[in-house]
Amino acid sequence: MAAPTANVPEDDTAPDSQIDNAAALEYWSAIPADVNGMLGGFGSISHIDLRGSANFVTKLRRRSAIFPQSDLALPCAVDCGAGIGRVTEGLLSKLCDVVDVVEPVARFVKEILEGERMEPLRQRGKIGDVWTEPLESWNPEPAKYTLIWNQWCLGHLKDAELVAYLSRCRQGLQPGGWIVVKENLSTDTESKDLFDPLDNSVTRTDDKFLALFQEAKLSILQTELQLGFPKGLGLFPVRSYALQPIDAAHD
Repeated sequence: MAAPTANVPEDDTAPDSQIDNAAALEYWSAIPADVNGMLGGFGSISHIDLRGSANFVTKLRRRSAIFPQSDLALPCAVDCGAGIGRVTEGLLSKLCDVVDVVEPVARFVKEILEGERMEPLRQRGKIGDVWTEPLESWNPEPAKYTLIWNQWCLGHLKDAELVAYLSRCRQGLQPGGWIVVKENLSTDTESKDLFDPLDNSVTRTDDKFLALFQEAKLSILQTELQLGFPKGLGLFPVRSYALQPIDAAHD
């Protein structure tokens, strides 16, 4: 399926114009394949993050007519920019029958396919299709997923790439399903996006996310800030967004 044309203008002065996808891939390929590596040295916050995400999905299901809260698992999710599968293991595999995985770093994919940590999930048939592919080129199968999870990875996509990617994800949703975006928010005093040259990523403002979601023809069904991270760590605020197609009834 061809990616739709994004209308977000290219601006050489914009922070996202500085993103170098190859350099970002090189950076992550050198990072340790463990939870601490995935979280930039803040592995201690993983359980807080996963608990917040589980509560977020519970609230989504309570308001859904198609996938209401129950003992029944959601049919199929995909963990996008999955790393070593931290979210797959700690969240999605507990909520869904099968979890597909998209991750561009081959060493991380090997951990998911062969590593001891994920072996119980593989034995139980919880791991579905696995792609070693960057998000900017990945095309989901139409109407396959109940839940498309994106966390701490979309900062590596330029604005136009992100709109095109989210537009493809929109086509990959089952009726009533959700795209979840969970990302850091910029704290710039002038409300600007922030470029990080270390890992070649952009931390966006809430307003920027809202504009890009609108451009991708997605509406926000639910959003909230992640709570509970120790303030002394100096972390960015983290916000979750649950998205559905604008033309869909909100379920």
